[in-house]
Amino acid sequence: MKGYMYILLCSDGSYYTGSTNDLERRLAEHQNGEGANHTKKRLPVSLLYYEEYQRIDEAFYREKQVQGWSRKKKEALMEGNVDLLPELAKAYRDLPSSGLRQQ
Repeated sequence: MKGYMYILLCSDGSYYTGSTNDLERRLAEHQNGEGANHTKKRLPVSLLYYEEYQRIDEAFYREKQVQGWSRKKKEALMEGNVDLLPELAKAYRDLPSSGLRQQ
C-alpha cells in the first residue's frame, strides 16, 4: 500500500508534517477539523509539499524525520534546495562559538 509524507501550511503560518495512505482523504479530514489537534485549531490548511512512497511505513519514517527539522530546513526541502539540507542539519551546539574564550 502506498504512503505519503506531506507538509501543510496552517492559517497561523505554522507547518504541519504528517503521513497517510490516502492523501486526498486526509487533506479533507484536516480541512473538516477531523485531523490532528494542531491543524484543528489552525484552519484552513493548504498542502505545500508531499512525497510518495511504496509503503506506508516508509512514509511514516520520513514523517518522523522531517518533523524534527527546523523551519528553514523544511522550506529548503519544499523549494527543492536539497544541496542546502546538510548545512541546515547542523545543530546550534555544533557551530563554532564566537567571542567566547576557551580556558
